[in-house]
Amino acid sequence: MPLSKSAYALLGLTAIVAVLVSVIAFALLRFIAAARATRQRSREGGDMALLSLALQEAVSKLKSQERATAARADASERLSGEIITSLTAGLLVVGLDAEIRILNPAGRRMLGLGEAPPLDNYHRVLADPLSQMIDECLATRAAILRRTVTLEDARSAMHFGVTVSPLFDDRAELHGAICLFSDLTAVMDLEEQLRLKDSLAAVGELTAGIAHEFRNGLATIHGYSKLIDLQALPESYRPYVEGIRAETSSLTQVVTNFLNFARPAQLTLTRVDLRAVCERAAEEIRADVRALGGDLDVRGQFGALEGDEVLLRQAFSNLLRNAVEACAEASMAPVVVIESEVLPALQISRISVNDSGPGIVPAARDRLFRPFFTTKRTGTGLGLALVQKIIVFHNGRISVGTSPQGGASFQITLPLVP
Repeated sequence: MPLSKSAYALLGLTAIVAVLVSVIAFALLRFIAAARATRQRSREGGDMALLSLALQEAVSKLKSQERATAARADASERLSGEIITSLTAGLLVVGLDAEIRILNPAGRRMLGLGEAPPLDNYHRVLADPLSQMIDECLATRAAILRRTVTLEDARSAMHFGVTVSPLFDDRAELHGAICLFSDLTAVMDLEEQLRLKDSLAAVGELTAGIAHEFRNGLATIHGYSKLIDLQALPESYRPYVEGIRAETSSLTQVVTNFLNFARPAQLTLTRVDLRAVCERAAEEIRADVRALGGDLDVRGQFGALEGDEVLLRQAFSNLLRNAVEACAEASMAPVVVIESEVLPALQISRISVNDSGPGIVPAARDRLFRPFFTTKRTGTGLGLALVQKIIVFHNGRISVGTSPQGGASFQITLPLVP
């Protein structure tokens, strides 16, 4: 049956509606797909952002840790440097190539090497006793503990307490040595002063009485010899009596000097200007020096100390007369110089009495201050022993060496008042 126009119109409308529904459904599906894709991309973008943020935080933490580690390393290095610089003992580190790697300021001062660190072969920088100890440590790979060594120069001797230890790495391989040393000079000088004081006191106690009795006997002999009238004697007997008088006078002077040496030191302490003491002692003998064609000079910086001015002047007068007599016996014009320097850091005055005489042989220097030992043809051997006693009882010390003029040099160290 043929369709009516209304039916055709309904079919067309239905088709149009179906097409529209299909288009709308397709568009809706596309929209939903696009939304899903957008959400996926958004989710992926968020994950990337989070990952990037986490990486940035990790890098920041690593950089912060690196800065903290570097700061700790710098602080540790500064602390190590401060410890090395502040040590009062000497610190020396050397390598297997003999190069000095570390030498702290205290060590440079003790060794007299100046302020600049000597990065050099330690065999050329150090004195033999120290370098030999380091060689021994490196050769044996064993530590050397608390050994005492003495470093001597023309003016003085220094005593060091030294410990040397080998340096090993984490694989127990030797790569150097570390040396710690301290100055024991003051301690050993104090011990020597105490020994000298004890020995001088013992000598005084044992011999003063005997010497006094000798002097009384000599005085009696000399007195009886003076009672003899030389004019009443035969001519041939007179030289014998004169010889008795001369010998008793000489022996009396020797005994008197020995009593002065053996008598316990009685110091009258006052503030003493060392320059004034040396100038006065020099003035007493300057005329004799110039009469022999020489000269006597006092130079340098002096200080003041608590001491006995009379005894100190006697000590310096004995040293000056000893120098002049040594030059005169060698037929040399005496050139004598008293030279002084003050060391404020140590609160001491170091005085040298130098002469141009023949000097003192090294073999005699150890015995020079012993009573009755003398290198002169005429002498009692008590002058220098008395000088040492006076210096020691002023808490000083005296030693002998070679002067710049080639003669003898007596170096005296005395403590100063602040």
